[in-house]
Amino acid sequence: MDLQNALWRPGVPSQTVIQFGIMLDRRNFLTICSQFGFASTLLPGTLYTLATQAQATSASSDAAHPSVTPGSAAAPNKALAKITPEMLEQAAALAGVTIAPNKIPMMLEGLNRQREGYQAIRALHLPNSVAPAFIFDPLPPGATLQTERESPNYGSAPVVGRAPKNLEELAFDTIPQLAEYVRARKVSSVALTEMYIARIRRYDPELHFLITLTEERAMAQARAADAEIAAGKYRGPLHGLPWGAKDLLAVKGYPTTWGAGGFQHQMIDEDAIVVQRLDAAGAVLVAKLTLGALAMGDKWFGGRTRNPWNRKQGSSGSSAGPASATSAGCVAFSIGSETLGSISSPSTRCGVTGLRPTFGFVPRTGAMALSWTMDKLGPICRAVEDCAIVMSSIYGPDEKDLSVRNAAFNWDVDFDWRSLRVGYIKSAFEMPKAVDEQMPQGLSAEEQKKWPQRLAERKAYHARNMYDLKYDLATLEKLKSMRVELAPVELPKLPFDAMTTLLSAEAAAAFDNLTMTGRDKLLTEQGPYDWPNTFRIARFYPAVEYIQANRARTLAIHQMAKIFETVDILVTPSGNEQLVVTNLTGHPAVIQPNGFRGNDAPIPPATDTGNEDNIGGPGTPVSITFLGNLYQDAKLCAFARAYQRATDFYKMHPGLSS
Repeated sequence: MDLQNALWRPGVPSQTVIQFGIMLDRRNFLTICSQFGFASTLLPGTLYTLATQAQATSASSDAAHPSVTPGSAAAPNKALAKITPEMLEQAAALAGVTIAPNKIPMMLEGLNRQREGYQAIRALHLPNSVAPAFIFDPLPPGATLQTERESPNYGSAPVVGRAPKNLEELAFDTIPQLAEYVRARKVSSVALTEMYIARIRRYDPELHFLITLTEERAMAQARAADAEIAAGKYRGPLHGLPWGAKDLLAVKGYPTTWGAGGFQHQMIDEDAIVVQRLDAAGAVLVAKLTLGALAMGDKWFGGRTRNPWNRKQGSSGSSAGPASATSAGCVAFSIGSETLGSISSPSTRCGVTGLRPTFGFVPRTGAMALSWTMDKLGPICRAVEDCAIVMSSIYGPDEKDLSVRNAAFNWDVDFDWRSLRVGYIKSAFEMPKAVDEQMPQGLSAEEQKKWPQRLAERKAYHARNMYDLKYDLATLEKLKSMRVELAPVELPKLPFDAMTTLLSAEAAAAFDNLTMTGRDKLLTEQGPYDWPNTFRIARFYPAVEYIQANRARTLAIHQMAKIFETVDILVTPSGNEQLVVTNLTGHPAVIQPNGFRGNDAPIPPATDTGNEDNIGGPGTPVSITFLGNLYQDAKLCAFARAYQRATDFYKMHPGLSS
């Protein structure tokens, strides 16, 4: 997930820092929160935090548990401070909730009893792999699915010549090309695997995309693939091809680190279902690749994964390693994940092709959970056709991830993509509004000092958007030249940014033990927008508001369904509001390069904050996104492939030092 690109882009309020480790008296606590504009979402968290603070003032309690955070699940036997009428009045005032004074006494017993229930559940020490007892379904009422599976139509095998003396000349070939070399036994899987492992060793010190090299496992798989192919037992186009896994996928016998400090040595004694399915297809796992810590951004416990097109910048995230390694020609393909931009963002930065499947198409069993209602696994490859080939092997129910539907992904390379109705998000292709240079009223003295810098940053962001717009418009012109009729469409007008708090709440629950035991201090990044602070803030999000946001999400599903009654494909720039909308509604997306910035591109900022994907500068890739209807991923890929074959952007690869 790339919350940085989705939630914290310009125009979206930043989250505010409340460090639970800083002891504030209740009046100061309420004053500070009021200044930051917190409202009704804070009533439960405020109430229980006030009570926890009262408990934490006990010196004897601190002495008994010197290393435990107040309220920690690691100290279930600590006596909980009672919630008092004063606390409830203060919390209600902060939340903007009116409670009649004569009603407060009757609430206290229930509130204290309810909090005791929290402790009982925390004492279960629920692992990340335990999902909630509810399942998100993106399908609106009345929707139908194609469930009958058909054999994939991969088309005719490409013509390949003799293997080059230097196998690294094949490093950037597509899956069909590599598959034909291996199938025809012109290149062995062992030789191909050794070549990619050598490239990983050569380029990782510069790009930092590797967490664990799975060399022993890979060479055993490669030898087995060669033996099977020699015996006439060819499993299909992935047989013998080396790939890399985002290190939130469990692989037996190897660490599964989730990219996070404190988890470097975590061993999960199973193979993720996606890993099992790629094993069954004969693919060769060569590496576990980086992700930003707990699937945020491109910073992990070993540093920052780099963009092969501009190594001064990060690769974006959170599928940082898969995108970087694929872009650098160090694997034939990779598997990433997206919750809110984590395939889209690094695919854009690194100039590769990503498929974010429909929510509920690919099982997540054995993958780290961040948001049970938004997580999706998908391929990151060189070409759309590659993504479709990988998708053909990894989709479908596994009887463990109950969100997965029995829907068919019937890849047909000969599908008539011209039969599809195509729309484009009209407002997303319009000229960005000019920057308002007027200093806002009411800024503090400190904020006034920072205003010139903020204004300069906004102008630079606007200039980059203006420059990149020409590539988006060129895509529309290219589609028109392909005789595609484009219908203007607009996204629903709903408070989508407010709904993204669902993700934070689910993520905080997925990693509840980190927050409650204080182990969140082990995570590398500790800024206001990083997970430790986000998890703390999420504890202030009440159940009622979580349910209300999900109800708003239902409206979004219905309104998006109406759009897809009129079109089959939506064309859109990769980084606008659609990224939030379609991740909430579960729609599939293909992200692919649609050009490269020229020498006249705006100079990138000196510091890569990870907040935007448009900062690459001269010579770096830009991308376009094609959206499809739910579980119509095969048709979406057919259309995206047609555009990709009408251009040559996917054939470009970064120049790397030898």
